[in-house]
Amino acid sequence: MRILTLNSGSSSIKSALLDVVTGDRVLELNVENIGSDRSRLTGADSDKSAEQTLGTLNYQAAIELLLKEIQQRLTTNGSIDAVAHRIVHGGAGFTQPTIVNDAVLNAIAKLSPLAPLHNPPALAVLHAAREIFSDVPHVAVFDTAFHATLPTRSREYGLPREVTERYGIRRYGFHGINHAYVARAVAEHLKTPPQQLCVISCHLGNGASVAAIEYGRSVDTSMGMTPLEGLLMGSRSGDLDPGILLRLLQSGNFDA
Repeated sequence: MRILTLNSGSSSIKSALLDVVTGDRVLELNVENIGSDRSRLTGADSDKSAEQTLGTLNYQAAIELLLKEIQQRLTTNGSIDAVAHRIVHGGAGFTQPTIVNDAVLNAIAKLSPLAPLHNPPALAVLHAAREIFSDVPHVAVFDTAFHATLPTRSREYGLPREVTERYGIRRYGFHGINHAYVARAVAEHLKTPPQQLCVISCHLGNGASVAAIEYGRSVDTSMGMTPLEGLLMGSRSGDLDPGILLRLLQSGNFDA
């Protein structure tokens, strides 16, 4: 079985064709620096590497170019059996990989305000890929799903219950796909079942988060209802005392 994976970020789209049986990465193609004058195509397949300067590309043009390149290379690298899409925010409704249909697309779109830099690009890739690879199933894999096991003490904020329930305010957590992988890799390295380990997983990049994984389940994490909470990151302030926002508003130099 061969699965094409698509990982859409705010300024990049990454893809890989994986042979599930052998574990081989047959093809890897990425478009990076989307929206800047340094956009480029990188990666490699079984025949040759791909390195191409693209100039300035908007996101839709990057999607079309990447999918076209993948199509062309599939003529020599074989067919695919499914397409897997990384989706950042799955809300409370998506707690496991899900076959994509129109209802799923609509549900993901409704969550876009909680991850405005990630869900809309992922949806654009989903729509385009479903048109081109219409004869295979498309599966959405959610960053939030791994954290569905958060206990009440970690999931809820110190707000009135009527407010949290009315507005859907809770901690969802992110980077779950990677945190789950780290937990499995640690268990494999230690030759110990995940159900016997307590692991602190650190996802450190332009976006960063930490997760506490107890016996294979996420029990706490630094990110919250959106990816803004937690550690200081490349373009996110992380945790701020709410009094800071009030102070800035009271200064008269900032708008709400």
